[in-house]
Amino acid sequence: MNVSIFGIGYVGAVTTACLASGGHKVIAVDPNALKVKMLQEGRAPIVEANLPELLAEASERGMLSATTDVESAIYNSELSIICVGTPSLPNGKLDLGYVKTVCEQIGAVLKKKPGFHSVVIRSTMLPGSMSSLVIPTLEEASGMTAGEDFGVAIYPEFLRESTAIADYLNPAVIVLGKLDDTTIERLTLLNDGIPGDVRVVDIGTAEAIKYANNCWHATKIVFANEVGNVCKAAGIDGQSVMEVLCADKRLNVSPAYMRPGMAFGGSCLPKDLRALRYKAMSLDVATPMLQAVQESNALQIDRAFDLIASKASSRRIGLLGLSFKSGTDDLRESPLVSVAERLYGKGFSLKIFDANVSYSRLM
Repeated sequence: MNVSIFGIGYVGAVTTACLASGGHKVIAVDPNALKVKMLQEGRAPIVEANLPELLAEASERGMLSATTDVESAIYNSELSIICVGTPSLPNGKLDLGYVKTVCEQIGAVLKKKPGFHSVVIRSTMLPGSMSSLVIPTLEEASGMTAGEDFGVAIYPEFLRESTAIADYLNPAVIVLGKLDDTTIERLTLLNDGIPGDVRVVDIGTAEAIKYANNCWHATKIVFANEVGNVCKAAGIDGQSVMEVLCADKRLNVSPAYMRPGMAFGGSCLPKDLRALRYKAMSLDVATPMLQAVQESNALQIDRAFDLIASKASSRRIGLLGLSFKSGTDDLRESPLVSVAERLYGKGFSLKIFDANVSYSRLM
């Protein structure tokens, strides 16, 4: 396939090299003439293992070219991948200025180009960015309708610096955010021969998956550091603790507990979280994440109460389940008990059913 890639930064350079090495003819596009010159010569614009070799080989085989000419790149490709940066503004908001500019440039060319062209985003953007910025900008600049006159998709990347080539060629999961079938078919062709679990989802879900991944990785690092700090202060090897923790693939490194829903409760998690935080304080070790876990869990209970109270059409509420999770009669620190108490306190009439909880347990 003939592919144009906009933005020869980290993601763009790696995507360019991997697609070209996979037999696709790639045109790299960037306003920076120096970057364009480097790729024309088969040289890497960034430091990344194996990238120089792949680019040099692709250039020698005639599978790679680079240009500053947007129109030429669009006319000579079937699919364009946008890989421009989305840096943070001082207030934390994403700067999508580069994305908007490229969409305007691509849309202006699509207005004149015959045939069905696909526009794919790899730049990292918050959920809603495709529907609020990318698609409207492309449609306004082209005068056409996305999904009918041209294709749109989002194809988030999960590349780690220093191992990006290996991550690209051997992914665990390939996520494709769909608007039209043709673009997904083209992206599937681009990934032909690459292993990985391909998940085709809607565009908003694909945007959210990327952010869930990055925030989860950040959370794991901070968690490991906080536990490691407590362990070190207590004279324990934190590395050994984490090594064994990660050896449990059934609960610790698994889908277990990774389902959005109600707060945690029971006899273990709340008690032990408090105990570890108390131990950390006694050792003069700050654990702001563990504190936030406790606070966030309480907020989830508040949210459940607010949702029920605001949606109830009458003062009569039926509550299915009272124990802290299904399949047990344990009421200790059950978030559902907290919700029931608040509802009762606010004057709601409750009918509660839990097959595992006897009346005697409530007395």
